[in-house]
Amino acid sequence: MNNSYIKYVIALLLFGSNGIVASYILLDSYEIVYLRTLIGSIFLIFVFLLAKQKVHFWKNKLHILYLVISGVAMGASWLFLFEAYAEIGVSIATLAYYCGPVIVMILSPILFREKMTSAKLLGFVSVIIGMLCVNWNAFTQGEISWGLIYGMLAALMYVVMVIFNKKAISITGVENATCQLVISFLTVAIFMILKQGISVSILEGNLIPILILGVINTGIGCYLYFSSIGGLPVQSVSILGYLEPLSALIFSACILGEKLGFVQITGAVLILGGAAFGELFRSKNIMKENIGEN
Repeated sequence: MNNSYIKYVIALLLFGSNGIVASYILLDSYEIVYLRTLIGSIFLIFVFLLAKQKVHFWKNKLHILYLVISGVAMGASWLFLFEAYAEIGVSIATLAYYCGPVIVMILSPILFREKMTSAKLLGFVSVIIGMLCVNWNAFTQGEISWGLIYGMLAALMYVVMVIFNKKAISITGVENATCQLVISFLTVAIFMILKQGISVSILEGNLIPILILGVINTGIGCYLYFSSIGGLPVQSVSILGYLEPLSALIFSACILGEKLGFVQITGAVLILGGAAFGELFRSKNIMKENIGEN
């Protein structure tokens, strides 16, 4: 259990530093995502083969379809998110992106037959107010930036990714992560071909951060994430998951010098606090239902 906690926390901190590492790569956002998914896919395929795990995904065609949809959505989500990083900075883009888990939480009564609770509604309202605070200046001036739109589109794609990944119940662990990342790579590769062709010009100074993002943040990060969540309580996975956006905010402030004003900090607290509050009570209800069934 302790080992699973350590791996999960490390994975979250790696994911939280994605925007920081990407800021040191002098490429277009979609080129960064292309290289990230390519290197990460190769790494996870190598890990999967090295572990000599059996392939199960082909046994259920419907679950394959669900995983394909989830992988396409993940690739699209990263394309939007990394463009949002470039447009409005890591901190605000991260906060926009993390509206995604709250949307999943609100849709869960319809999609997963979970009960709608006052905690979920309160968390949702808190996140909406938080987003208004974070983007207060833009709203008062009647301007909505493309960066914010990209961030929200990334959140919507996150919703699609999570929903269909949950439906692919027969494909789990590292096999799930490998398949999903490969599908994400193919999605981004198709976009790249349509956009400019498959080649990317990499400057010498970009090589190290590209390898860090692809191998460490994506490959090792995904491996640690998917190999640890199965051994952790649902409640711990949900609440600790907010270390990712929190660490992204801290990293962006300390390393990139991005500063949030008082109103924006209030919004950040409302977004992360509201989402975590809703998830906390959701996880408690799931645990109670499971105990009742047993």
